[in-house]
Amino acid sequence: MHALGTHLLVELKDCNQEIIKDLNAVRDAMVSAAREARATIIDVSFHEFSPFGISGMVVIAESHLSIHTWPEYGYAAVDIFTCGDIIKPEAAARYLIERFESKNPSIVEMKRGIISHRDEKLPHKVCDVGLQMVS
Repeated sequence: MHALGTHLLVELKDCNQEIIKDLNAVRDAMVSAAREARATIIDVSFHEFSPFGISGMVVIAESHLSIHTWPEYGYAAVDIFTCGDIIKPEAAARYLIERFESKNPSIVEMKRGIISHRDEKLPHKVCDVGLQMVS
């Protein structure tokens, strides 16, 4: 039984509040995490809320990484969804745990798109000719 993708639900508790309230630091960490996973970055979009909190997404050819931060609680919720078996979502998760200095992280892994009637590996479209990388 094979899945179309792997989805990591990353709970980052007891983070460094100064880091997860800084828009540039959060954006840079998420882009760097995608690179750590060896993903192909397509687009990056982040928003800072008033008085605090950041939401953002790094769209990758292989799916996405998203984050929502609550600096007042030292908490960040991260989703890392990847398709195929070349990308290393665990590397992205480990990188973010270290970068945000989470003292109490947890990771739940879900397989997405399980096709039970197929025994062979499922093909994945990793990149399209018309896509451009964002650096």
